[in-house]
Amino acid sequence: MEKFKVNNREYTVDRLLGKGKGGYSYLVYDEKNFFVLKQIHHEPCEYYNFGNKLQAELTDYEKLKKIGIRMPKMLDVDMENERILKEYIEGETIYELVLNDKMENAYIDQMKNMCKLLYAANTNIDYFPTNFVVNQEKMFYIDYECNNYMEEWNFENWGVKYWSKTPEFLKYVEEHS
Repeated sequence: MEKFKVNNREYTVDRLLGKGKGGYSYLVYDEKNFFVLKQIHHEPCEYYNFGNKLQAELTDYEKLKKIGIRMPKMLDVDMENERILKEYIEGETIYELVLNDKMENAYIDQMKNMCKLLYAANTNIDYFPTNFVVNQEKMFYIDYECNNYMEEWNFENWGVKYWSKTPEFLKYVEEHS
């Protein structure tokens, strides 16, 4: 069993949840609970420039918290090992719901309400559907990435292309299956 430490507390890896531009996310557990552990990586990303990835996560988390975005709590940060421990939100991702024909209009409505808060704060998030989990009919943004608002990258012009079985979504599925 693979294990990670976050500030000298040990967690056992259940499974890899996914790899993003900034890190690998794992479902981990201790003797009582499940968590998400994000291990920052320094692999190149041809379409995105980072400064200090860990500091960006911390800054973005605080900004989104202030805006009022529903997301998992950040529980601990290990600066030395570049690890973040987050609350685990159980549920299916929007990506899985679209893929399995279980997507509901209510989730688009929740996204539009989230966008009202974000746009008023001159902010975009990563609207890709793997970054959203539904738990008890409530949608959570499970990433912390955010950027200054740009119309071409807002939900209506970019994100929505992946929230139903569009040609863009189906191409992504084909390339990543």
